[in-house]
Order: sequence, then C-alpha cells, then structure tokens
Amino acid sequence: MTGASDAETTAAAGGGEFPGSTRRDRAALALVVYAVLLAQTLVYPGIDLLTAAFGGDGVAGPTLFLAVEFAAFALFAGPWGTLSDRLGERRRLVALAAGGGAVGYLALGSVAGVGLPFWAVLGLRALQGAMTVGALSLAISALADRAGGNGRNMGVAGIAIGLGTATGAPLGGQLFEVGATVPLYAAAGLLAVAAVGSLSVPDRPPGAGGGGAADGATETDATAGRRHGGLATLVAGLRDRRELAIPYAFAFADRLVAGFFALVGTLYFREAFGLGPGATGLMLAAFFAPFALLQYPFGLLSDRIGRVIPVAAGSAVFGLVVIAVGFAPSVPAVAATMVLVGVLGALMAPATLALVVDLAGDGERGAAVAGFNAAGSLGFLAGSLVGGAVAATFGYTAAFVVAGGSEFLLAVATLPALVRLGRRSGRTAVFSGGD
Repeated sequence: MTGASDAETTAAAGGGEFPGSTRRDRAALALVVYAVLLAQTLVYPGIDLLTAAFGGDGVAGPTLFLAVEFAAFALFAGPWGTLSDRLGERRRLVALAAGGGAVGYLALGSVAGVGLPFWAVLGLRALQGAMTVGALSLAISALADRAGGNGRNMGVAGIAIGLGTATGAPLGGQLFEVGATVPLYAAAGLLAVAAVGSLSVPDRPPGAGGGGAADGATETDATAGRRHGGLATLVAGLRDRRELAIPYAFAFADRLVAGFFALVGTLYFREAFGLGPGATGLMLAAFFAPFALLQYPFGLLSDRIGRVIPVAAGSAVFGLVVIAVGFAPSVPAVAATMVLVGVLGALMAPATLALVVDLAGDGERGAAVAGFNAAGSLGFLAGSLVGGAVAATFGYTAAFVVAGGSEFLLAVATLPALVRLGRRSGRTAVFSGGD
C-alpha cells in the first residue's frame, strides 16, 4: 500500500498518469465523442424528409439545415477552446455543451409540424450546433491531454468519430422509417448521456494553473490566440503558428468531402439508384465502418513512420477514389468504392489531427484543436454549399470531380511544405516506439 501511495504521489507531482487510468479516461472520452457523432449523423440518411417536415423543400432545405449547423461549428469551436484553455478544465464544459446540445435537438423535434417558419427552425439548429461543437472539440482536446502518444490518442478519437458516423448512418435510416423527427429525439437522448458520462473523466490539461501558460511558454505562444473566439481564434493561431496552416488546410479539404457526401452523396444515392433512407444509411456505412475500425491502428502507424506519408499519400489517393464513386455503374460497385474511401480516410485522419497536437504548445492544445475543428467545419459547410450548387448546375458527376479533385490537388500542391513541416516536428522518420 505504501509503495502504491508513493507512486501515486510521484505521478501526481509530475503530472503523470497510470496506464489503467489513462485507458479508462480514453474509453470514457471516446464514448462522449462517439455519442456526439452518432447524434449528428442520425439525420443524414433522410435529411430531405426531415427538412420537409419543417417546411424546407427541394435541395435548398437540406443544404441550409446542414450548412447552419456547421457554420455554428466554425464560429463557436474557437470560443469553447479559448474558455477551456483559460479555465484549465474540460470536464464541466463538455457536460455543459453536451447538455445544451441535447436541449437543442429536443427543441427541434418538438417544433416540427407546428408551423414555425423555416428561418426560425434554422435559428434553433444554429444554437444546437453552437453547443454540440463544444462537446466534440473539448472531448478531443481532453484526449490530446492524455499520455501515450498523439497518434494513439487521436487514433482513439478517430475510432469514436468513425464508429459514431458508421452506426449513425444505418441507424438513422431505420429511425426515419419510423418517423421524420424520431432521429432528433434519439440525438437528444445520446447527448444527455454524454453530458452525464463526461463528468466521470478527470481534467489533465498540461500547464493548467488557473488558465496560465505552461512553464516556459511565452505570452504570444500560449495566450495570444486564446484572447479571440470563433474564426478569430483560427486566424490568430495561424498568425502565431503558421505551420498549422498545412494540417488545417487538410482538415478543410477532408471535411469538404464529408459534407459533400452528407448532402450530395445522400441525394445522389437516393435519386440515381432509387435507395430509401435505410439503404442509403447502409451505403454511407460502407465508408464509415472501415473509416472507424482502422483509425486506431493507423494512428499508431503514424507515431512510428511519421505524419507525412499517411497525410500526403492518403489524401491524394483518397481524392481520386472519391471521383471514382461518381462513375461507379452499380450499387455493388459504389459500395466497394465507398469502402476504399473509408480505408484511405482512416489512414490520413488521425495523422492530420496528431500533427496539429505535435505542433501546438502544451498550453494551446484546446485552441489548436478548436482551430482544426473550425477549419473542418468550414470545409463541411463548403462541401454542402459548393457540392449542392455544382450538382444542381452541372450534375452529380461534375460535383464528384470537384469534391475529389480538390483533395487531390491539395495533396500535390502542399507536399513540399508538408515534408518540411514533418521534419520540423520530428515526424518524418521511422520511430522505434511510440511517444
């Protein structure tokens, strides 16, 4: 008992963590991330049916309903990260944000069919998004605070994200078969559970001391970006750490493709192949299942071989395969191509997010991850808006070319800068072990 007590005292003094507690914390935080993403993606397979229940018809209704949430994600990820870094805590803020998101989903479900103007529904959607992004971003930041290697921790986050979206798509499709607003009530329940579950995870933000910077950090490094909020946090972070522009650019492009599939892909599968909500959910799951299951091993791989190869090679091939989805002639061919998209997405996603954590100072992780999420949210917004506009004007094939081509061109254009950045962060060589 004395030895255990001494070890615990030593770990506490040095900010260390026991392996068992680290694993438990990872699992609890992963469940929060999973619940948030599951709630979010439940509405995708029948997004047109849901917005029709609110009075939003045609392509514009689903586009706006998705775009408003991700505009809120982009605007409010920064303030949540800023507040978390300043207070030096994540747990209670995650619970507050998840609880607020649950109330938002519940409010949306309760106003369907009562004649509320669609712009008012979009206002509720924006409030729900502003709360939900806090739970997502800060839970990922809390994972980044854990020991064991950034690739490993971000791989855990990636599994939770992928499993949430993988199960959300088919489950949401089945819930839509019951009723157009049923997924909203299910999402409210999931976020309520996440709010309660997050309270069991202790805070371990590095350099926390009442919101102070980590030892040895300068005011510019640790606090300049946190004085801002929303997109200002993203801009300030890029000004102080310009190297973050590369992973942020990939976050934008990756989520552009995700936003494209959430709207244009869903409508394409419904129209081109006559799929109902349930079958559409299964088609989306063909991507999300391998995307979820492979993120943890690929995250570990990036700890060993570096970030450059997974990000650059994965993104380039990913873009080409996205284009191939638009040319696949049959449902089985589309499903097989979607599986390959998921594998490549799993290769690059945890490495990109781990690169952000590699580059961020200890006292800046919340803001850096928030900037990553803000860039991703802007990408999702662009994928919905640009993808919808291109599909409406030039057809679905052109939309797939634009979405996949943007990812491919980014990978080619940024390869030299990515290699230099990998060398600077020490993540280009093969390592003998994790961090």
